[in-house]
Amino acid sequence: MSIRSQVLLLGGVVLLILMLVPFQWYPKSWRLIYDQWFGAVEYISPSDSLELDSVKVAEDFCPPDTKGWRQAQTIAGIQIDSSPVCSPDNPYAVAAFVRGTDKMSAELLMQARLASDAVVKGRDLDGDGDPDEIHIRLEVIELNGASPDTEELMTQFEMAPGVKPGIWVFAPKSVGMSTENFVSNVAHSALRLPSPVIRIEQGDVVSITLENSHYMPHTIHFHGVDHPFLDADGEGNDGVPATSELPVMPGSSRTYEMQPRHPGTMFYHCHVQPQVHVMMGLQGMFVIEENRPNNQVQTFNIGAGLVRHRSKASTESYDREYDLHYQTLHRELSEHVQSSNDPRVVSKLMHREFNPATSDPDYFTLNGLSFPLTLREALIVTRPNEKVKLRVLNGGSEDIALHTHGHKVTISHYDGVEQTVQARITRDVVSIAPAQRLDLVLDTTNDGLHSYGEGVWLMHDHYPRGVTTDGIGPGGNVSAIVYENFLREDGWPKVSGADLAPYFDENFYKKKIPVWRGYDPDLRFAEMNNSFLVKMKLASAAALGGFAMGLLLNILFILAGRLRD
Repeated sequence: MSIRSQVLLLGGVVLLILMLVPFQWYPKSWRLIYDQWFGAVEYISPSDSLELDSVKVAEDFCPPDTKGWRQAQTIAGIQIDSSPVCSPDNPYAVAAFVRGTDKMSAELLMQARLASDAVVKGRDLDGDGDPDEIHIRLEVIELNGASPDTEELMTQFEMAPGVKPGIWVFAPKSVGMSTENFVSNVAHSALRLPSPVIRIEQGDVVSITLENSHYMPHTIHFHGVDHPFLDADGEGNDGVPATSELPVMPGSSRTYEMQPRHPGTMFYHCHVQPQVHVMMGLQGMFVIEENRPNNQVQTFNIGAGLVRHRSKASTESYDREYDLHYQTLHRELSEHVQSSNDPRVVSKLMHREFNPATSDPDYFTLNGLSFPLTLREALIVTRPNEKVKLRVLNGGSEDIALHTHGHKVTISHYDGVEQTVQARITRDVVSIAPAQRLDLVLDTTNDGLHSYGEGVWLMHDHYPRGVTTDGIGPGGNVSAIVYENFLREDGWPKVSGADLAPYFDENFYKKKIPVWRGYDPDLRFAEMNNSFLVKMKLASAAALGGFAMGLLLNILFILAGRLRD
């Protein structure tokens, strides 16, 4: 074949390829030239949007309060404030934590699912009407862990619809089953994320015993809490294996001793392999209340949130008080504890193969939950002209930029240290470093500065990842400041935006539902209906394009060989 024939053949092949390749695949500059020379091509309409099945909601947005836990009540002589949210804390547990589990009847303890020695309250040492000797017992519980007997996760705790990562938590010593009942895998209300807030009074003589019911070694370090380095017997008392003591091995226990002299919002956490154990959930808020006469404090606040039996100092200065515990969790870590029941395997995966320096968190929680479940119990509920105390702990691995819509809050304490009036800062974005605690004053006076008026005002981390759950938003630590006039009778906020049903479908966080499904009735942002015919056309175009490209390459190889000869 002559060179001329070969060039003509090559040109014909190139033309064939250009004819077979779909016009939409051309570079934009080529398409503009084509339109100028030959006119615009015929419009090709996109595929229709796919009609989605109706959203499946596994349960009500706001489960009914069948046990009457929301209402104010008196239990064993302890006054329990009402809880306006739709999923309140167990009032029987609140009463036991105030009075002492050793002073509760067996019947009331069963309502709270607590051991009789979970919180033992002793003598009134200073004669002011409240107990000053406190003995607390904590266990370590695994939630959403693997079982050798079933594929189902055990002692389940759901942080978002369908999201159940493996978690470790400290919990008050309990009795009976870890689940709601014999036929349920769901953890009972005292076993959950976050680890409970511990509350004592300034000057109390406190013993905290860790009964390690877990399969890993653990300790407790009391971060910011006034405590001696050695206990009365000369044993380590700081909870740090490298400098203070050996870890508490599985099946063993250790008692920590302290008599804190300084009030404030502090922190407690495991210090065994803390880069893993703290991120698994072994952390909690520790509050030391100012000393007042007849000051019976709520030793544990399960689930954090609203304090339903407040201290004397709180009632003197504030209308309400909330504990807000922010955390981050890693999906990779959670999957490790769900992969095996052999502690050797789990330990290797978590402590030797997991690298926190190269792993970013996937889950962002407020009081153990992510949106939309935060709307059930992690709301700040208030009225106009109130002062609300917010104790905030950043227990996560990243900074938080906490933003309050419609309000500016005032920072009264950093890490338990009170600021002078001149040093206090009022702002609507508050930066909180990991392990840092801030006490905030929320003033709901409608003056255009502290508050803009009543409503459902969002409250969230302004770092973009903080408002996602495994990369999907809205999720994460999104919550709200909600005025009582904007609450339904069942405690659910009167939202005016999109239908929330898609966010309660577990498929939303599995990335199977378009993110605007709740307010896109025209399906403009739905899935494309890539029917069999459309798929065949695309496959045929790709096949023809590939055949033409292969033919061109073969011709080029032949030409190159002949020119070389």
